[in-house]
Amino acid sequence: MVLDTATLRIAFGLMALVLVFLFYFSAYRTTRSPYSGWWCLALIFFLAGSACYLLDGTAHQIWANPAGNVLLVHGGVAVWAGARSLRTVPPPKWAFTGIPLVTLVASVVDNPATNTWSGGPVFLAAMGITIGLAARELWRLEPGYSRVRIPMAVSAGGLAVFYFFRWLAFVVEGQDGPIFVTVFGSAVTTLITMVLLVVVSFSMAALSSEQQTRALRVVASRDDLTGLLNRKAFLDLAAEQLADRTITRGAGTLILADLDHFKSVNDTYGHAAGDLALQAFADACTATVRSTDLVGRYGGEEFVLLLPGTSAERAETIAEEISRRLAAAPSVDGMDMPTVSYGISTYDDGTSDVYDLIATADGALYMAKSLGRNRTARSDRKG
Repeated sequence: MVLDTATLRIAFGLMALVLVFLFYFSAYRTTRSPYSGWWCLALIFFLAGSACYLLDGTAHQIWANPAGNVLLVHGGVAVWAGARSLRTVPPPKWAFTGIPLVTLVASVVDNPATNTWSGGPVFLAAMGITIGLAARELWRLEPGYSRVRIPMAVSAGGLAVFYFFRWLAFVVEGQDGPIFVTVFGSAVTTLITMVLLVVVSFSMAALSSEQQTRALRVVASRDDLTGLLNRKAFLDLAAEQLADRTITRGAGTLILADLDHFKSVNDTYGHAAGDLALQAFADACTATVRSTDLVGRYGGEEFVLLLPGTSAERAETIAEEISRRLAAAPSVDGMDMPTVSYGISTYDDGTSDVYDLIATADGALYMAKSLGRNRTARSDRKG
């Protein structure tokens, strides 16, 4: 049986159009997840690119064929960008310009008026690379992210491998080679892609819903003003870390920080200036500590940091660096950023109660305040 490429492309385009509407109304409008948005965009690119190929053999082929290549590559990049969004990582800016631009140049200089495979090697390589990168992003998701993570990664990886062998057959045999035409021709590829689009789209809906759920959890765990962990989220995560003896052998420090004379900042410069000071302190904390450390707003102008594997001496150095960054932060109306007092407590693998650890740090913080503020005090008592 000979597959009619034009008919398959029309069927592919109609299927992509239906999936765009179904996915937009069933997933994107309800979840507004970035992943569903990227997938809708990818389907639109695939639909438009397939439509351009229908003009092959006409006078419009000279522009339609390169345009089809570029649009399909844009679709591949959108799939990659969607996969990256699951890890809340934005796509690189060059992806939507560099890869399609190289594909366009290769297609334009390769006689597109008479050659339906103008720029073929570059186009096939670009598709294989972008879809392969999407598979890599899906594979890198944490194991418990989704039950469809592995099937999605395998599907994308399998398609990337298919494009690799398609590219290899094209380079070795050319576009008229028996293996390329029989195994990797346009009709076969269109049919395989149609099947994968249907299967993958339903999995994508599940991933979009899970991404939105995770986003809502993040919002619920963050302080609105500073973006740091709120009190409950910090306490929950800190308790988990203290219970996990594999984290730096269960040793570390906790810092309780309080902005000195914060009420006077609000009274003198207004609450907007006070909010700016809180945000500046939060920024100083996140710029100083490691990504594995926990930083939260404990309440009002009080903050708490859990630093696994950090000694008391190192915690003092971190506190000094945070104060230095805060003092250097830009302010308004000539306001000087407030100073900060810190209380430090240490813990070991015998510590299990985060509240006891905070109480110990609070005692050290009281000592720092009583000694004149703008300083760090350490507790000799283990938490």
